[in-house]
Amino acid sequence: MFPQKCIRLVSQHLPNPTRYLSTISAGATSCSRRARPISKMCGWQIHSYGSLEEVQFSDNLKMPVLTSPNQLLVKVTAASVNPIDVAMIKGYGAAVLNTMRCKSGIEFPLTLGRDFCGEIVQKGMGVSSRDLDVGDEVWGVCPVHQQGSHAEYVVVERYCLSKKPENLSKIDASAVLYAGLTAWSGLYLTGQLGNLLGAISPVGGGRGKKVLVLGAAGGVGTLAVQILLAEGVEVYATCSTDAVEMVQNLGVRYVLDYNEPAHVQQLASVGKFDIILDCAGKGTDYATSVPWRFEQYITFNSPVLKNIDDNGFATGMVQNAVSIVRNNLATVSAHNGLVKWGYFVPAPQGIAYLQKLVEQGKLLPVIEKVFTFDGTSEAYARVDEKHLRGKIVIDYN
Repeated sequence: MFPQKCIRLVSQHLPNPTRYLSTISAGATSCSRRARPISKMCGWQIHSYGSLEEVQFSDNLKMPVLTSPNQLLVKVTAASVNPIDVAMIKGYGAAVLNTMRCKSGIEFPLTLGRDFCGEIVQKGMGVSSRDLDVGDEVWGVCPVHQQGSHAEYVVVERYCLSKKPENLSKIDASAVLYAGLTAWSGLYLTGQLGNLLGAISPVGGGRGKKVLVLGAAGGVGTLAVQILLAEGVEVYATCSTDAVEMVQNLGVRYVLDYNEPAHVQQLASVGKFDIILDCAGKGTDYATSVPWRFEQYITFNSPVLKNIDDNGFATGMVQNAVSIVRNNLATVSAHNGLVKWGYFVPAPQGIAYLQKLVEQGKLLPVIEKVFTFDGTSEAYARVDEKHLRGKIVIDYN
């Protein structure tokens, strides 16, 4: 079925926690270079959409304040940079996200950054001290329509964070939740891998199923394959030539180089997949361009926000409906299953699930590079280059 050169048996263990590929070192961050009023902080923001040059540093930003009893103020110690951050700089999703954002704030200036690790410095009256208290070290996520974590402080809702797992460093903790929740929601909310219970609780599920992960070397892909392996799923993965060994070291038995034309037919010989999870941005049309059989094809490259950005709400939504119906008609006519769109969802049961796997030693992020806070613009540039090998992280200290 598979040529021997395409299969390498590896032990079912995760890479060493100190497996960072590289670290950018620098002096003290700009935040420590001069005293500021207590109501001010430093951070990175954009004031208009455009190129990466729009991302500007300031040490005179207004510190965020709590506006509801279920919010917490966190001093950020590390955060990751995700492809959504770079896309939002260029205006991706502006129409929809602005509509959501303007309920509680203005469009600009906009602070990016979706996941983080930090320390609670203030909490609302609705947050029990038995649950979370000032001084607790936490990890969390910022919904895409809210101000982000690429600043000294961030305000988040209680459901978006929890205590940091003790067995993770701040660097590792800051790199899990956005990509991990994206993978989890694709598999368990959209894909129903664990049926209803897997979607509404942190129990997981899916043992004995067969899943193909496209683009297994990126931030979402590396976490998706670890989730699947932890659940006893038969995992197949594709990645580029230079990432094959890394994905194998995560425990994936069947790893194929997508640069080799033969990989298409090799995967076709496997039989039907319960889920094909597209973490490579292939999109829905790819589902009908390859001879693979599947029950569900789930892609995170959804056209929903772009269609609305380009054509307005009414026309954009019509295009979205036409697109998903067309793709499903094509796959059904080829005797395949459904094509679906997957999304990042900041669900508390998803955070609890990822925390469980981390504490069991079954989930660790792969960190490609760690930048200093001064080097945040360089971190954005690396993400913009694409073809990541895991996550890009900013160390604030």
